[in-house]
Amino acid sequence: MLKHIKKQLGLTLLLAISANISYAADPDIPTLSPDEGRIGEVRRVVDESEFKVCADPENLPYSDIKKQGFEDKIAELLANDLGKKLTYTYAYSRQGFFRNTLGANRCDVVIGTVSDDDMMRTSKPYYRTGNVYVWRKDSNYNITDWSSPDLHKGFIGVVDHSPATIPMDAYGLISNARPYRMQRDLNLPASFMIDDLAKGDIDIAIAWGPIGGYYAKQSKVPMMVVPVPEYETQNAKGKEYWNISVGVRKKDKERMAMIQGALDRNQDKIMKILDSYGVPHVPVVEGDSLMNSYKKYGASFKKVEDNQELK
Repeated sequence: MLKHIKKQLGLTLLLAISANISYAADPDIPTLSPDEGRIGEVRRVVDESEFKVCADPENLPYSDIKKQGFEDKIAELLANDLGKKLTYTYAYSRQGFFRNTLGANRCDVVIGTVSDDDMMRTSKPYYRTGNVYVWRKDSNYNITDWSSPDLHKGFIGVVDHSPATIPMDAYGLISNARPYRMQRDLNLPASFMIDDLAKGDIDIAIAWGPIGGYYAKQSKVPMMVVPVPEYETQNAKGKEYWNISVGVRKKDKERMAMIQGALDRNQDKIMKILDSYGVPHVPVVEGDSLMNSYKKYGASFKKVEDNQELK
């Protein structure tokens, strides 16, 4: 049961990390051969002179085909440190992304994944992030946690079935929710929710930190960005913060050791890259995992009556 729940929430988080909403602008993307990588079919031979990254071509603030994302900058930093040529295999971040890229040997490195991702061998976490509250500065809201009265004053944009909906339900906020789909829509920009906030279609956005922080920083309408408080101690399904690591294939132990060295040598530079993109981050929690959260805190629903704090 726990394994099934972990898989479901893990998929939810991976989709969020992969940009839950994104836009296809017809970039020149190499076509993936449907036969490449299958058992018994042609398979790429790894070139150890390359630092070959699996990435999405239209997925800012993470990556794009022009290499403008923060994961692009981290990849460049690591490749330079290791003296390797930076190359990419591009595919849209939908279900099957890892199977069809890293798993099919078309590339060797994923720059950002949850640290307890059991599909890959992962590095030590190099940052930790979570959801954020975002609102227009001229709203004059004061939102610090789920009990803040201003959360009841308007429409709240939130990704449907994301961890943030758990505390929203507990605090009687679901009736204020405007849900956004988790599975990405290639016809919509990644800034979709923050664009709606700027236009006044919603009043508050609860967004995955890198998405909310970056697009709030880019917005012409001044925005406020405040970290959402962790909720996992009340219900593990409402876990808001996650350690983020680099991922490689399970068998690539030596490759990971090499990458870990580069991460360790460049940690301060990585933090500066995150800050320059407006990516919110908090200290890494060693040993943090979704499975441990379920075992320690459980996943029973607790309703908050009359906006009283949970005990």
